[in-house]
Amino acid sequence: MWISHLKFKNILKRNKNFLLPFIFSSLIFSNSIESSVLKNSNKEVIDHVWQIIYSDFLDSDGKFNKSNWIKLRKKLLSKTYPNADDAYIAIREMLDNLNDPYTRFLDPKQFNEMRIDTSGELTGVGIQILKDSESGYLVVVSPIEGSPAFESGIQAKDKIISIDKISTKNLDIEEAVKLIRGKVGTKVNLKILRNGTIFNKTLVRRKIEIKSVISKINSTKNGFLIGYVRIKQFNANASKELKKVILDYETKNVSGYILDLRSNPGGLLDSSIEISRQFIDKGIIVSTLSKNGFKEVKKANGSALTNKPLVVLVNEGSASASEIVSGAIRDNLRGKLVGKKTFGKGLVQSMRSLVDGSGLTVTVAKYLTPNGTDINKFGIKPDIEVNMNVNPILQKQIGTRRDKQYKAAENVLIRIIENKGSSISFIPNSTNFKVALKNSEKRNKILKTHI
Repeated sequence: MWISHLKFKNILKRNKNFLLPFIFSSLIFSNSIESSVLKNSNKEVIDHVWQIIYSDFLDSDGKFNKSNWIKLRKKLLSKTYPNADDAYIAIREMLDNLNDPYTRFLDPKQFNEMRIDTSGELTGVGIQILKDSESGYLVVVSPIEGSPAFESGIQAKDKIISIDKISTKNLDIEEAVKLIRGKVGTKVNLKILRNGTIFNKTLVRRKIEIKSVISKINSTKNGFLIGYVRIKQFNANASKELKKVILDYETKNVSGYILDLRSNPGGLLDSSIEISRQFIDKGIIVSTLSKNGFKEVKKANGSALTNKPLVVLVNEGSASASEIVSGAIRDNLRGKLVGKKTFGKGLVQSMRSLVDGSGLTVTVAKYLTPNGTDINKFGIKPDIEVNMNVNPILQKQIGTRRDKQYKAAENVLIRIIENKGSSISFIPNSTNFKVALKNSEKRNKILKTHI
């Protein structure tokens, strides 16, 4: 159904809630094709996507040609689309021209599932994937801890060769998601390629309730109390959950913290900034650069909840938001990184709600660590590189001294604590404590920016 220009403007106004704070989105109608062409057709959603890409897409490879993009619009709008599915096919073919695995279209059902994902729940096997432009296959960014994918042993950087015997070569993300997802209790078979070896994994689909933060206090052999905090995903609840943990642990006189970001695939940009601020009192957290070179700098705001010694655990599955936090802690000399080099995703995506209830994730910016480092495709090297156990450990052994990387992190933390002595303490009546106890501001939207 065609919508009036005024109604369309109102939709765009509401959608700004999904944008990065510094992005202004406007609708650009070409003089060569009048908006009336969209009347009574499925073309409006196609043009909506086209306009967003034209206005806000950040081309990290430098291959985006605006002239060709304008010609493509004319070609697309000259065709007829009898139903929404035909329009969606055209949109996905249009986006293929961008050669950006992170800019993708979601039909209304998929878009709603994405909202649920970032709010803390999802249904499926718990696996985050992207398209490998070189091989054409799907690549695992990270399995979500506690999910069927995680429990089956699927790892970051695994390539998915087939789904239920259907080859994934040149299969787009949306088609793959449809094949992997299904009714709770049903099975899906994935053929995996890892380090030259091919094997099969059969997973049972189920509803996955995501608790963002898990924590415990570990006691070292020499009597130090260590606050172990594992963040599994940067969703809408992560910062609030972490705040409760830190405030509790500060009253229990922990000597330091180990922040575990291993296999954390990322999430919301705001969440990564808020979490960084709980550990960093002063300094830059992250800088983002839009396609027009506009730079937005996010800084600590004097609201850190602790200044105790800190070590961060990272690995190949630590991506995007995890890398923002890791980079902020490293560059501000707030703590040490232990583990393996991170995934290397330095691009920011904005979620856009489209006119028919579908959605678009579009790459709108790249981010730099406080020192100005672009980590996209390179990742962040830890201060101390440590391999994970050769033989897999049980889930309950993660964050214990049976966990080789955790053990190394604990040893590093103990040395820092011993070097600093007992001068580091948290003052309950300090400004930071008052800030921490203030009621958190209500979010206008669950989903802002997904990275």
